[in-house]
Amino acid sequence: MPRRVGPGNQLVPSNTIARIACTRAAACQSTAPRPPALARDTLARVPDDESSGETTKQRVDRELNELLGELRVALPGVQMLFAFLLTVPFYARFETFRGLSRAVFFATFMCTTVAAVFMIAPSSNHRLSFRARDKEQLLLRANRFAIVGIAHLALAMCGVVFFIAAMVVGMAWAPAAAAATAVLIAGTWYVRPLVRKIEGRARA
Repeated sequence: MPRRVGPGNQLVPSNTIARIACTRAAACQSTAPRPPALARDTLARVPDDESSGETTKQRVDRELNELLGELRVALPGVQMLFAFLLTVPFYARFETFRGLSRAVFFATFMCTTVAAVFMIAPSSNHRLSFRARDKEQLLLRANRFAIVGIAHLALAMCGVVFFIAAMVVGMAWAPAAAAATAVLIAGTWYVRPLVRKIEGRARA
């Protein structure tokens, strides 16, 4: 129905009023301020925990669980090596070793002990600091413990290879076998990951 609007109460059709209202609404939407669009380079600089929707607590929990899972993989090998070294002195043939062989054995045994201590330390710290609300510091400390433990495990493996090679093929081949093991460990455990880390920082 027509309505009386405007000066003089003129009759205006309803469809005309509807068109006027739509025009005014479109004009308001076009003049309303719009939020600035994020540029692609801005999105590229968003931290990983924000882009993935993780809170700081979720990130710390995830990284701590990953670290403890990695230690669960490595620790059984350390324990088996430690158990093997404990039994070696009780073999009769051990009495035939003198000088360098015994020194390498003792150094290997001590490296294995240190590796076991440092790789068990994160679990012990996690239990003793239960609900202490310092999980991020615990994560950083556990990461350092794991690095030290893995380094001593690498030394222990080189020592065991030296000792076994001396028993099996003779003392002349023992240094070469230990050196080859050291090169293999350095390349797979340290060099490649560090190169990838440096490349990632260079791209960032």
